[in-house]
Amino acid sequence: MARPTFRSPAGRAIRPVAAGIGFFGLFGLTLWGIASVLGGEQTLTTTFIPDRLPVGNVEYWAESVDTNGPVLFAGLGTTSGERTIVLDHNGTDPQRGWLVYYAYPADRDVSCPIEQIKGTDTFTDCDGRTISVEELAPPTNGEYPIIEDRQALFIDLGERTNDPTTTTTD
Repeated sequence: MARPTFRSPAGRAIRPVAAGIGFFGLFGLTLWGIASVLGGEQTLTTTFIPDRLPVGNVEYWAESVDTNGPVLFAGLGTTSGERTIVLDHNGTDPQRGWLVYYAYPADRDVSCPIEQIKGTDTFTDCDGRTISVEELAPPTNGEYPIIEDRQALFIDLGERTNDPTTTTTD
């Protein structure tokens, strides 16, 4: 049986284009199937930040906190600013004495944000009270400072079950 031949220019042009579209459609479906099999059932995450926030050099930040007061990191991993963290340093050793707090009073909840009084370690809350950094809420999701190689400061943002303490790795 003889194959049909297209005699018109339009027929001769449409056949290879239709074959190409069909080929790439099947190729795309094959790749999608392979990706879905290899991907398995991975969970989707709603945050786009790493588990650790790199802050910088411990000596620089210790001096900055001693001069200007604690540092606020606003809205980490949220669009509503619910996870605003305050980083504080106590003492003269830049490798020790780092503390993390939430940016609301310990006797209130996240709906009562604080504002720092510039250049100090005091804050005003939603009721207009003046509070010190020690009166802020301690972290409950395991946020804590990490010092690596005795010079790099990070804040661990992952959820942990242990108490927040300063961790040093060499």
